[in-house]
Amino acid sequence: MARQDSPQSAVPEKAGRIAQMRQIFTTARAVDPAIGWWMLLALLGVTLVGVVVGLVVGHPVYAGFLGLMFGVLAAMVVMSRRAERAAYRSIEGQPGAAGAALSALRRGWYFDQQPVAAEAVRPGDLASAAMVFRATGRPGVVLVGEGPSSRASRLLESERKKVARILPGVPVTVLRIGDDEAAVPVRKLANQIRRLKPTLTKEEAAQVNKRLKALGGARPPIPAGVDPNRVRMDRKAMRGR
Repeated sequence: MARQDSPQSAVPEKAGRIAQMRQIFTTARAVDPAIGWWMLLALLGVTLVGVVVGLVVGHPVYAGFLGLMFGVLAAMVVMSRRAERAAYRSIEGQPGAAGAALSALRRGWYFDQQPVAAEAVRPGDLASAAMVFRATGRPGVVLVGEGPSSRASRLLESERKKVARILPGVPVTVLRIGDDEAAVPVRKLANQIRRLKPTLTKEEAAQVNKRLKALGGARPPIPAGVDPNRVRMDRKAMRGR
């Protein structure tokens, strides 16, 4: 006999979703205190439009109810977008931010939140730490650097040459996050990577990733005090998009 889900089994799932939404809102509000007001504005604005349309067509109650439903949806969209911005703001400028931002990539990408190359002038001096993170997908290999611009650029070029030597013919894209004109803001990193033109098949991308993993067994020493695993994007907020 086919098993049927009891009504009680749907209750914990619904409660879990509500708890997840509450957690996203609470986390985002810590960085963006105005998020609640923007959500309320979206809710009231869309509901009001529904009521006005209902008065015009002669069905204010029905149109007002639909406006309320769409208003709730609009409030959820506003929460999702502002929560995403808050998540990026919370990691901006922190060591390991590039690795955390890569977690926003969709399926088809291989990445690691640990750097593939790292260098610091003095142990424990986080301001001097330059790091390179790597993502692999159908557009090829993407290297993302962070830290002081000159040192991060040198480290990126060194890593680019290494990848080109190991995987001749595979496209290698070099990006650096930061605030200067030559850099990409951390909040735009994932979108810029997604816009890269695919040149490899899914199978080829998987093989490239395996090759890099096999040849990159020795991790670079991470500067003391830098733990990229502690700098994470709020993935629940990203799923709310």
